[in-house]
Amino acid sequence: MCGIAGVVLLREALPPPRLEDVGAMIQALGHRGPDACGAYRDRRAALGHTRLSIVDLAGGQQPLANEDETLWIVFNGEIFNHLELRGELEALGHRFRTRSDTEVVVHAYEAWGDAAFARFNGQFAAALWDSTAETLVLARDAAGVCPLYLAEHEGRLWFASEVKALFAGAPGLSRALDPVGLAETFTFWTVVPPQAVFQAVTELEPGHVRRISRGLGTDRAFWTPRYPAGPGEGFQGSLDEAAERVGAALGEAVRRRVLQADVPVGSYLSGGLDSSLVAALGCQARGGRFRTYSIRFEEPEYDETRYQRAVVELIGSEHQELLVRREDIAEAFPAVVEHAERPLLRTAPAPLFLLSRLVRDSGVKAVLTGEGADEMFAGYDLFREAKVRRFWGRRPASALRLRLLERLYPYLARSPVAQRALAREFFGRDRERPHAPGFAHQTRWRPTAALQRLFSPDLRELARTAQVTARLLGTLPAEFGSWVPLAQDQYLEIRTLLAGYLLSSQGDRMLMAHAVEGRFPFLDPELVELANALPARYKLRALREKHVLKRAAASHLPPEIVRRTKQPYRAPDALSFVGPRAPAWVGELLGERAVARAGVFDPRAVARLWRKCRAGSAAAQLSHSDNMALVGVLSTALLHEQLVRRRPERRAAPELGTLVDRLGEWPGSEAPLQRRCGP
Repeated sequence: MCGIAGVVLLREALPPPRLEDVGAMIQALGHRGPDACGAYRDRRAALGHTRLSIVDLAGGQQPLANEDETLWIVFNGEIFNHLELRGELEALGHRFRTRSDTEVVVHAYEAWGDAAFARFNGQFAAALWDSTAETLVLARDAAGVCPLYLAEHEGRLWFASEVKALFAGAPGLSRALDPVGLAETFTFWTVVPPQAVFQAVTELEPGHVRRISRGLGTDRAFWTPRYPAGPGEGFQGSLDEAAERVGAALGEAVRRRVLQADVPVGSYLSGGLDSSLVAALGCQARGGRFRTYSIRFEEPEYDETRYQRAVVELIGSEHQELLVRREDIAEAFPAVVEHAERPLLRTAPAPLFLLSRLVRDSGVKAVLTGEGADEMFAGYDLFREAKVRRFWGRRPASALRLRLLERLYPYLARSPVAQRALAREFFGRDRERPHAPGFAHQTRWRPTAALQRLFSPDLRELARTAQVTARLLGTLPAEFGSWVPLAQDQYLEIRTLLAGYLLSSQGDRMLMAHAVEGRFPFLDPELVELANALPARYKLRALREKHVLKRAAASHLPPEIVRRTKQPYRAPDALSFVGPRAPAWVGELLGERAVARAGVFDPRAVARLWRKCRAGSAAAQLSHSDNMALVGVLSTALLHEQLVRRRPERRAAPELGTLVDRLGEWPGSEAPLQRRCGP
């Protein structure tokens, strides 16, 4: 993975892009690509790149072009089927100068246009500049692994892997927080692309390609999810056949992600089914030395050490552990927010930030993770919860059906189903409308949206009128109603939480903060298509989550891992910021003057919350709502200080390894400046 950035003129009369602007963007993205950097410029466009070298270490420098240097690319990500595509393209007459997958993207676009992006098995954000047609093409992978942000300012379109690079390149760009973005975050836990947290910024949607030509832009999806819409559609084989197909597809996905690299690839290992299976298959694919990395927690409620070690003993990996305490989370949290570039309602990204630093310090640049398995194979309690609620709703007076809720959330010290009367009231809402869009998610969205009571009066009114839930549900695909309820629930979970939170705040941003690439076998396009085609009963059998995946895993993992109850990855939240060891900046940011200055929250409401959390910390008794509220307020306050109140420092780029400047000149020469390293 790398960092990409650039600017293109939207109006004819403007002066050419400035190299110093692109250089400032490159500098802002230096943590994403410490191995090399480069730039391209002509009279209409400029591209910048920072490189994390993983494939074709010697020859993959960017920006990179086709044979006649009319089509230029900056690329972030990996194309895992690039060798097969290269063979097809060579048969069509294309000639290659490097072994890199980036050059395959250039020639694939030449050959197939926008249709090329649907052919890629990978994770990517790409910017291609056709200097002849003066057209910019931006594309992002279907899952949304790789980020890509855009902003229009003073007749120019700016793009970058991170928002801070947009602010560095265009210092006059507004950095104000967006009320709709805040309302979405304090409802869905994240913004939903194309919405962003900043008013002047948008995010390219996953699976989309945008074309900008002479000031006009078009945006279209090159991939959309498909689920069976009726009898006879989808996978028609038996459960055993499905397990065999899933096991084979996952094995191939892991193999591609382990072997398609010129550097060692390791694996995260949480001790749960998904990461354990990926680590076992990764070790098998590598056939030799294989490294795994785990987080341990000082608090038993969050710790999964014994399961992690059981897997390590089975697969024989070289294993490293990181012990995380509350104070470690508090210490890292400002840097976590700075890299996430958005408010966070959980501290879970912080331990992953610390773990990626351990990975990088060990000399590994890429790791496999188990992310995506719960979305594709129905692993979350939300899916089981919705199934119980729909079942209960058919006989709302049934006490026995209500008691099925007691089988949920066994890992929580303060389970929402512990008190039956409260559970009946909370989970019973809307049970008469089990087929309404969003039925499964309202039990998450409503409590989170209730945190908007902390907003300032003006922001609270703007959030109310934004109607973010209704807006989201108004954009559902036409075929949504023909899918079974589980497919509807999966679609919304993927749309709202996967790219924006799990793959961004917990994924790309925490990994790339220390220049580590994450690889996600469960998001392999072929495996995703297979998982979406499976009958719902193969994924969620009664209340047994990921049933078909567990059958596929049985030959690779010990029974205690396959059969263990799902325990989502969590970390200590608000209690990390209270008590005698809390850092001084917490109290400062929650003070009346600081809260009023930011203008996001009501100072009196924040003061009440802060008193309540300090009082509850002695007995470690904070509600789920108070946990989210304190973390959300703190992270938003940090974000405001880091990227809104303070103007980001603008620094020159480091020495460029590749520079193609069609406007510059060598001293004493009339030729365009084209200095390169590599091919």
